[in-house]
This record gives sequence, C-alpha cells and structure tokens, in this order.
Amino acid sequence: DAVRVRIPWRRRDYHPETKNVIAVDTRSGERIANLFRIAVTRELGDLVFQPSGGAGDYYIYFMPHHMHGRSNYPTVTYPEPEQQADPAWLDRHGLSESASLGALPEAKFLEIQSRDELHSFHPMEVIATADETESLLARHPDAKYLLFPEDRRYPIKMSTDLPRRWIGMDDRSRFNGAAARGEFYAFQVGVFAARTRIDDIEAAFSDLVGPDGFVIPADSFSAFNLEGIDWTGKPFDKICAIEESEVQALWFGVQIPPDAVPGTYSATLTIAPADLAESAIALQIEVSDEVLEDAGDGEPWRHSRLRWLDSRIADDNLVAAPFTPLVVEGDTVRCLGRSLTVGDNGLPAGITSAFTREMTAIGDDERQVLDAPMRLVVEDSGGQALAWRMGDVAVRRAAEGLVTWSVGGSSGPLRMAIEARMEFDGTLEYRVTISAASETEVEDIRLEVPIAGDVARYMMGMGFESGLRPDHFQWKWDERFNQDSIWIGDVNAGAQYSFSDENYTRPLNTNFYHLKPLRMPPSWYNGGRGGCEINTQRDGSCLLAAYSGERQIAAGEELHFNFRIMITPFKPLDTRGQFETRYYHRFEPLDVIAESGANTINVHHATEINPYINYPFLRPAEMKAYIDDAHARGMKVKIYYTVRELSNRAAELFALRSLGDEILAYGPGGGFSWLQEHLVSDYIAGWFVPEYEDAAVINSGVSRWHNYYLEGLDWLVRNVGIDGLYIDDVAFDRHVMKRVRKILDRGNPGSMIDLHSANQFNPRDGYSGSANLYLEHFPYLDRLWFGEYFDYDSPPEYWLVEISGIPFGLMGEMLQDGGNPWRGMLYGMTARLPWAGDPRPLWKAWDDFGIAESRMVGYWAPGCPVRTDHDDVLATAYIKRGKAMIALASWASRDVEVELTVDWEALGIDPAYASIVAPEIAAFQPAAKFAAGDSIPVPQGKGWLLVIGEGTDK
Repeated sequence: DAVRVRIPWRRRDYHPETKNVIAVDTRSGERIANLFRIAVTRELGDLVFQPSGGAGDYYIYFMPHHMHGRSNYPTVTYPEPEQQADPAWLDRHGLSESASLGALPEAKFLEIQSRDELHSFHPMEVIATADETESLLARHPDAKYLLFPEDRRYPIKMSTDLPRRWIGMDDRSRFNGAAARGEFYAFQVGVFAARTRIDDIEAAFSDLVGPDGFVIPADSFSAFNLEGIDWTGKPFDKICAIEESEVQALWFGVQIPPDAVPGTYSATLTIAPADLAESAIALQIEVSDEVLEDAGDGEPWRHSRLRWLDSRIADDNLVAAPFTPLVVEGDTVRCLGRSLTVGDNGLPAGITSAFTREMTAIGDDERQVLDAPMRLVVEDSGGQALAWRMGDVAVRRAAEGLVTWSVGGSSGPLRMAIEARMEFDGTLEYRVTISAASETEVEDIRLEVPIAGDVARYMMGMGFESGLRPDHFQWKWDERFNQDSIWIGDVNAGAQYSFSDENYTRPLNTNFYHLKPLRMPPSWYNGGRGGCEINTQRDGSCLLAAYSGERQIAAGEELHFNFRIMITPFKPLDTRGQFETRYYHRFEPLDVIAESGANTINVHHATEINPYINYPFLRPAEMKAYIDDAHARGMKVKIYYTVRELSNRAAELFALRSLGDEILAYGPGGGFSWLQEHLVSDYIAGWFVPEYEDAAVINSGVSRWHNYYLEGLDWLVRNVGIDGLYIDDVAFDRHVMKRVRKILDRGNPGSMIDLHSANQFNPRDGYSGSANLYLEHFPYLDRLWFGEYFDYDSPPEYWLVEISGIPFGLMGEMLQDGGNPWRGMLYGMTARLPWAGDPRPLWKAWDDFGIAESRMVGYWAPGCPVRTDHDDVLATAYIKRGKAMIALASWASRDVEVELTVDWEALGIDPAYASIVAPEIAAFQPAAKFAAGDSIPVPQGKGWLLVIGEGTDK
C-alpha cells in the first residue's frame, strides 16, 4: 500500500524543494495521486508512494514543467509541489506532518533516464555531495585551489558544484590524451577555488616532446580563457577570476603537425593563479598514425574548431569587388565613384560623388557633398573659437585598400591629435584626441559639417524616420535610444556621420537592445550636454553640428572625439542582377522550386538540412547533396547563418560559457526548459524551434565568436558549396562583414549576401531605423529585404531612403503582407516568393519586355523621360532601344486620372507611331491600350505597368 524510495539524483538545480515531483505507473501510464515527500534536496529525493499497480516498475518525474506563451519565445515554469494524496492513506502510514514515520517497505532505485543524450545530466552535471566535497578537501588540507584535467568529450558545465566524476579521480597531476596527426587537439583543466578567491590565472607550457626527439614547440599551444585574437586581428589578454568555492574551466589546445612522428608526447602545463603557488600538470598525448587533413573540424565533438576563435582569416587590406584600389593624388583620395580631399587640419575639405542621378553608372561630373571644409571647433569659456597651430598632413597609401594620415596641433594648454584612415569602400574613420596640459574650461567642442544644400535633400537617423530633411532638427544623446549616427544626402551623393568614443561596444539589437544598450561616449555625451543640431543656412546650405557642451578638462585628461564618415553611394545599381536573380525563400523540393521560375534559394534554419540556428555544421552531407542537385539544375543555394544568437546544439557551447560574457551575453535566463536546466542562469534566451528543440542563446555583440563564424563560413564554402548568406539582422560590425565578403568572393565567386530586417524603429529596438543602423554593411551586400513591420503606405521619400537601398547602390524586395506591387515597381521591387505575395506574374511581364537588358531611370532622376501631371503619381522608366516599360504608382488620397509627359526623343520613339499598352498581369492590372495624350485612370494606392513602343501591342 505504501513504499519508500531514496533517489540519489544529485541535481544541479538550486531549489528542487520548490518543484513538483510526479509518480507514474508504467503499465497504465496513469499518475499516482498518493505520493508523499519526506525530503527533496539537491542530493536526493526521499519519497513514499502507493504502488497502485502492484509489483513492477514505476517512474518518478522530478522536473515536470509547463510551457506556454509564444511558441518561439516560450515561457517555461516549474510547478510548485502539490499535495494530492488521500488524507486517509497518509494517516494510515504515519505520513501526516504531525505523525512519526513508521517502517515502510523499500522500493529499489534502478536508474535515472533522460529523453536523449542532449538532455542528459550525466556525467558532468551530476553533482558531488557535500560530504564528498568535504572529504576531498580534507585530503588536501592546505590547498587553496585544486586542478582537475578533463577530456574534451566531457565539457565542464557547472561552476558552483564539483561533478561526482571528479571525486574519485586518481591522479589530478597528470593528463592523458589521444590525438591524430594534423589534429588541433583540445582539452580542459577545471580550477576549483577551494578556499579563496582567485583574481587571475596565468598558464605556461613546455615543448611537447615525442619519439625520436620530435618537438612540437610550446607556442603551438593555445589558452582560450587567458588570451586571444579579437575580431579586428588584435591580440588581447583576458582576466580570468574565480570566486571562492567555484569552478572555472580552462580550455587549451595544441596543433599536432601532420608530419609528427606517431607515439607518446610529453609536456608540462603550469597553472599559476595570482598570488598563489603554481601547480604543474604532466601532459601525455598519444599521437596515432591517422592524419586528419581538416585538423578535426569535420567532427565538432573534437572541439578542434576552438582555434577558429583566434583566426585572422580574410583580415587584410585587399580590395573586394566591385570596389577598386584607392588612388592618392596629393591630398585627394579617390575610391569607386567618390573622392575625399584632406584639409590642412586633417579633416575633410571636400567630398565628391561622380555617381549619375540614375544610380546605374559612374559619370564624369563630380557632385560636391560639402559646401565648405569640415571644422572641429573648440570654444573657450568666453565662447570664442580657439585658433590651432597644426602640423603638416601627409596622406599615404598603406595598402591597395587603405590610406592613412595623421596630424597634431596645439592651442594654449590644449593639444589635438588626429589619426585618420580611409578604406576602399569610402569609409573614413577618425580618432581625435584632445588633451590639456593644465586644467582648462571650454564652452563647447563640436564638429561642424557644412553640407551642400542641393545634396542635403533626405535624412535618416538620430530618431528621425527616413524622409525629406527638415530645415531644423535637434537631437540629444539618450541611452534609451540606439542612436549615434545620421545620414544626410541625395540619391547619388551623401554621407553617414557616426559618433563614438574609446568605450564603444556594439549594442544588442532586434528585441534585445535594452539588455545591452548603447554606451554613452563621455566625450560627445558629456553628462547629457552633448547632442546634434542641423540647420538650413541663409545661403541654402545645411550645417550639421555635433556638439558636446561646456566642460572642465583636467590636467592630463584625454577626451576622444571619434567619428566615422561613410560616403554614399557605395556602388552603382546592378539592375541586371536584380531582375535576373529570383529568390525562393523557403526550403522545398527542388522540383517545386524549378517550376516556380526561381533560381536562387534561401534555406532557413529549422529545416531538414539546416535545423539548428546559426550552427549549420551538423548535417553537412545532407546540405551538400541538396546544393549539388541545385547546382546541376542551374540554381544557387544560400543559407541562414549569422551571429546574433547560437543554438544549444553547438558542440562548443560550454567552452564558450567558460569565457564569461565575452561571447554569450549575460542576462535574466528563462526560456526553454533545456536552457533553465543546463545553463541555469546568466544568459538571454533567444529563438526557439519546438520541432527541433533548438533553443538559442543571445551573443554578446562583437567578439572572437565572429572569427569562428568567419572560419565556419569558409568551411561551408569549401566543404558544402554554399552560394552565399541570408542574414536576418546583423549583430556584427562592418569589419566582420568586409571579411565575410572576401571569404565568399575568394571561395565561391558569384556568391551573394542578402540582408533582412524587421523595422527597428520602435521602443524595443531603441528607435533605430534599419537602413541607418545597418548602413555600414551595405557596401558588401547584394540585396535588401527590408519589409517586416514596414509601413508601405509611407511616402515615396521613405520608400526611397529606408526600404529600397537605391541611394546606397542596392536594390531589394518587399515583405510585409506582400508589399505594394505598384509602388514597388518604381524601385524595381517585388515580393519574395513564396514568403509573401506572388511575384511570378510580374516576372513574366519582365521577361516579355526584357527588363534585364533595360536601363532603369527612376522618378528621382532629373532625366527621367516620363512624368505625370499629378504630384502624387510617380513614374519610373525602364528603357530599351525604341521601347520602354513605365511603372506608375500613386500616393494620391483618391482615384485620379493622369496624363503622361514623355520625352520621346530620349526614348527613341516617334510619337506619331507610339502605342501605350498595359499587358495583362494577374492580380496587378487588366490589359489596356492608351494613346499618347490620353488620360490614364490610376486607382488609389495602385498604378500601372505600361509598355511604350512604336506600333507594338507587346
């Protein structure tokens, strides 16, 4: 009627007494109501239950949970203990709280099971008991810390408990491993701060010596928790501190040469905690005859890919297509379609763009972006601008893709040092340091950018949604907003200006901004006094002034007024590529996709061949087979692979956790049960896919993980054959994107990158419009897909700047609710098959006309040969020899009729023989014919696609 069972579950969760326990009859599958908890601790469960089915096996579930809320961001809770037992049964066996427990038959504990290997706690999350830990410490009464060498197959997962596996470890001063030739062999050492806090750790290796005196030098070892190479290629040291009674995993690795002599190799690893006695571990690695050509990277469990964290792949100053090497002519630097002239103060004295108004080519006429040279103004306490004595500026080409210069100056007790660089994509980066020899009071320090009035037509950033530039605009720094930059320009000439300091770290984005917001730069922010003001001047020019306000500069203090300028556009429009590359944005059988007419496939995560988010390495054979088949059919396949979050299936997940918040962001925890049970705390739960139990955690922004990501991309290009990337928002910076572009171009020429973004102009994301936020990546992209949560009823200037990508040399597609196909055609945009809308009827109309061979002249270009007599109905022309396709789209508040004004000579068409035909396009327009001079009815919010030719009905 009642049996007692003691389950030594050794749980790692901290408060098991607050969670329910359920007993189930294995034969009936029914829950047993009569259950009593004598004790529920982390070490054991002491339970009494009624074996209602008689003799046999029973299940005890000790972490039951409820999952509810949004499926991709679930809320998982663990119900508190509930008492369902019959009071009479409790009394009968002395189980009431007031009664003493009598003798009961004992049930035999058999085993602890898990759903699968991923969910198992064995062996590294099975805790040692308090007695076992005390006994271990008693055997080492003087030890401040203890070391536990551990095999890579068993990643150290707990920081506040020792695993039971370590309690009986025979010899902790020795580590034995087995590696293949050519392998990057990874292993761990657990450091248990037994009796004191450890402030930092150093590690040193001796040479690894093998048979016949074969030596693997000590510098072949890596210590990932103690040092590394950042995403810009710079070495750094890490502080590795451990709180008392906690465990820190140290991950190491050594590159075994392919020509190593097989046999036993020995070395010594010395661990030296700060201010404590050092300890030595004797390493013995048995190297086999086997040679791993890929260093072990094809088998993630080996952890050989940890060396990717310190990769410098594609980190060079070579030029990426379609850009050209920089040319230096005195103080002028020329890049693709643009130029910069450096002034005597080191700042831009002139910026030009030679892109045509149509944006399809680079012409001979240069358009001046600046109305006058830029100035960095420092005003004294009386508001008078200081005069600076500046040194000489020497502009030199450091590499084909990099030009640098520097200059210094002084004014009284103040010193100014400027270091600047320009890269091949038209990006300028300035590091400006102002220091004081003695305490100095200033009224303001500001950067003044005089912009030509005809160029300063549009604006986006600093809380201003994309559109026509206002005459006056003011903005202040505020941590609530992900805002530190602004773009001002016209379609074929402009620049983005971004402001930062030495303390800059990239914020989180896409729903997570407020968990790691923008750091206020002490220089520009100045305790809330800093901001930006934009004003139209009397002469019609526009003055951008980024100011910091009054302050005291202490003697010896340095202020860093860093800023970046990205000269736009970056490249001419690739209209042929836009109209010939037709996306299918879903993983489907290739026969289905081929029938649709699409030729480029985006394979998301959560699919058969790419199941786990941002970790596309676990089904490479299946992915390669699909891609090979697609290539045989003349199709390309790109995959979803980015950085913002990482699957819990990543083999290196716990190695990354050992790096603190360097790679995985700290946060409130929660999310899917696996995360709560195995990561426990200090993480941010990301995207979750129920069918694959793929539970992601959020990355920390830019970090060494980007080096891993880039090596992973190269591995996918070489081993799987991917044709590029589909990126869903971007969590890395321009430097990483530049390396991405080079890896793709070098490994698989013709690869493509398209970027999707949901509209981030909302409070969750810090009111940062997507185009301005991601502009730094635009030089290296092939296509945009800015459409989720975007308002397609916005005015045309918003479409042009925020959605289309055209002022920056890109084109895109629509998303939200399929977009507006009539307005989209003004910018060469359709919906994306089959995600939203059906562009196939428009594709057919394109092919019937031959749009890929046409020259696109948008309504924004002064030379557009077709216009309407209604301000709210715009026209874009696609021109061929003696023929043109005209896209009309309306923003009028009602149905209207318009007449076309046509430059027949520009079209090469004789108006006497001209015909205007609207081909029938399903769900877009009926067939119709118009004569020159006819009124054309345009429904509200819609438009037409007209073909103009001489006597043609096609």
